[in-house]
Amino acid sequence: MPALLHAFQQQENSDNFTSFKGELLDQNTKKPLVSATLTIVNTQLSTVTNNEGEFLLKVPDNIAATMVELSYLGYATKVIELSSLKPEENTLFLTPVTTQLNAVSLTQYKDARGLVEQVFNNKSENYLGDQALMTAFYRESIKKRNRNVSLAEAVVNIKKEPYETNRKDIVSLYKSRKSTDYTRLDTVAVKLQGGPFNALYIDLMKYPEYFLGADGIDNYDFSIVETTEVNGIQVVVVDFKQKSEVDFPLYYGQLFINPNTLALTNASYSLNLEDETKASNLFVRKKPGKLTVIPTVANYQVDYREENGKWYYSYSNVDLGLTIKEKGKLFNSKYYLSSEMVITNIESIANITDFNKNKKFKSRTILADAASGFNDPQFWGEYNVIEPEKSIESAIKKIRRQLKRTGS
Repeated sequence: MPALLHAFQQQENSDNFTSFKGELLDQNTKKPLVSATLTIVNTQLSTVTNNEGEFLLKVPDNIAATMVELSYLGYATKVIELSSLKPEENTLFLTPVTTQLNAVSLTQYKDARGLVEQVFNNKSENYLGDQALMTAFYRESIKKRNRNVSLAEAVVNIKKEPYETNRKDIVSLYKSRKSTDYTRLDTVAVKLQGGPFNALYIDLMKYPEYFLGADGIDNYDFSIVETTEVNGIQVVVVDFKQKSEVDFPLYYGQLFINPNTLALTNASYSLNLEDETKASNLFVRKKPGKLTVIPTVANYQVDYREENGKWYYSYSNVDLGLTIKEKGKLFNSKYYLSSEMVITNIESIANITDFNKNKKFKSRTILADAASGFNDPQFWGEYNVIEPEKSIESAIKKIRRQLKRTGS
């Protein structure tokens, strides 16, 4: 695919971009806004804030960018001048917005299940109908208690198939790196299989089977609770949970629906972990017989963006907590796994050529085993990435020191 490779070579070899660092906070509480989106207006370039509300936005100099849009679920969208940002130490704020449903709205949207059904029935009208080439930044980390023991990052290309088809998306690994060193950092009993697919399959409009289960929408009860604002547009918030008679783990949480277009704009949900054995079987692919794995946290978030009347997957994250019990040991091991991906650029191209077979990422691959080390400070160039958290930065610095000492 010459055009794709040419575009990447231009980015990789170019230093003609400007970086802006800062934090995005709640105007009232001054608390950090996690996974908020910053987008260069009239482009597909974007990034998201990390778990500390910090952001890193890289803007190529050849883009005539003048405005930046700041958006976060439940907050009033703000557009600011790019020229108002400094290279470092920017502190930005958003104001929360919540609007209770009035009587008319309650009557109009009282059939919560019917509203959700319309969302899935209308996806061919609301979501990408053509193939698209996406560039994304992906990060996964594993912590043992509060200590980072594995970190992997990648820039990936995604051949996004139309939402109305059953064809699965294809992921190609462009760049990757890791700070995993099991011999030096810790003895790790947990590895994350699937890499970017862990985040990509949270696109529940593309993969409803992973969300709804075998019996589909009949597995859930729905209710409408309020309206709120997403990107300056009022949306209806629908609560959902699995029916009491369903005896296998499903989800509970909230769907955010644009009532005018019937498009899902966001979803935030968790897996029901009441049945520990059945929940464990959903996550554990392979383990020694002497270990018992108990999921303690399973939280998911997916965000969509709209461009020219069509919505597409733009960001998702998965947070998992596991307690591992080993026969004969007094203390349990607690692990926390995080996986997130943000689409930083998108281009609609008809009949995209298949990725090179050697570059395709398989859903059973473990990224932390496939990636190389953290020994290239200019690795990402002008690609937009998610700013590392303080604990991750410490892990990266540690592995760099180790690599320097060993001459790797």
